[in-house]
Amino acid sequence: MYFYIVNLSLLHPDVQTFIRNYSEEISVLALKGSPFEGISAPELIQQIEGFRRTKKKLPTWHQKDPIYFPPKLNVEQSSSEKTAKYKASLVSGRSLADCTGGFGVDSYYFSKVFDSVDHYELDKVLSSIVKYNFKQFGITNIHCVSTDGINAIKDKKYEVIYVDPTRRHEAKGKVFFLKDCEPYIVDHLSNLLENCDTLLLKTSPMLDIAVGLDELDDVAQIHVVAVDNEVKELLWVLRKKGSETIEIKTVNIGKSSTENFGFIYGEAALPSYGSPRHYLYEPNRALLKAGAFNNISEVFHMDKLHPNSHLYTGDQLIDFPGRRFKIVQQIPYNKRDMKQYISNSTANVATRNFLESVKDLRKKWKIKDGGNRYLFFTTTLDDHKVVLDCIKVTA
Repeated sequence: MYFYIVNLSLLHPDVQTFIRNYSEEISVLALKGSPFEGISAPELIQQIEGFRRTKKKLPTWHQKDPIYFPPKLNVEQSSSEKTAKYKASLVSGRSLADCTGGFGVDSYYFSKVFDSVDHYELDKVLSSIVKYNFKQFGITNIHCVSTDGINAIKDKKYEVIYVDPTRRHEAKGKVFFLKDCEPYIVDHLSNLLENCDTLLLKTSPMLDIAVGLDELDDVAQIHVVAVDNEVKELLWVLRKKGSETIEIKTVNIGKSSTENFGFIYGEAALPSYGSPRHYLYEPNRALLKAGAFNNISEVFHMDKLHPNSHLYTGDQLIDFPGRRFKIVQQIPYNKRDMKQYISNSTANVATRNFLESVKDLRKKWKIKDGGNRYLFFTTTLDDHKVVLDCIKVTA
């Protein structure tokens, strides 16, 4: 039996058709009740919500029929397919332990690059759901075990151990500090590193890299992973005896391309500074999270507008991990010029190293959102407040 306290009637073809074609509000179903004998409305709602929530995040699960979906919190907490694929590109070998298996998305992709994967999940219901789904996918090299993964592997050896501590605290709600997550990985580091060649740790994108390094020993690499310019997770690669240097690798996974940039943490980089020229460059958020501000200037040979602005400029149009703009004009931030060039216009507005918020600026100067015009409110090297009036370069 693949399920533990789960209603198998939900897998009937007629029920699956209902789940996948249901288009009304969930509240309607909750009021009307289930049209199927032996199946409650809450059970149907769980499957409908899971099906809907996986459309973009987990298209492989969304398209597979029949798949059993767990409570929505388990889907929310799972990795997306894009980030799971990225993790699987970092490691490979004979054996991997996924100590905090959850909905099994990471294990699914690890199974493609490892001979054997052990999926540990303390929740018996979730573990059985994952086991059933893996069977539907025809995966035979994942072993699902319903137990505490950290304790289960104390006497086992793996090439890679993967841990994704839960970031929900009973009292604090969503958390990101390591000490607030469960398990507190620092308490287990010594044992984990004794039992593997590589420890792969996933943490919240909110965790400050410097703070994480204060608690984690033997870090060899840190991967800052963004999807469509939103940082989704930090991945820490730890190896016993550590490394003399720590590599920071940033990735921004887009719809049609992926932006990569890497540097050595703490290694001095010499930026140059200058006034706005022909082109403006805005780094993607993975770069900003990684703190690669000076490295960008040095590597791409472009000037920073100000030490705190994190916008870059140059005379040549080059490939860049972020957005590129053609500067149409530079407008001094004063009442006369703002009224002449900006007030009552339509534009996309952004601020960098500027005291006023986007919301306040829109209201103050009556700027409508949208269009092909981009206005960057920022501060130049001479501490002058300016607006860079730009158009986006897309090719």
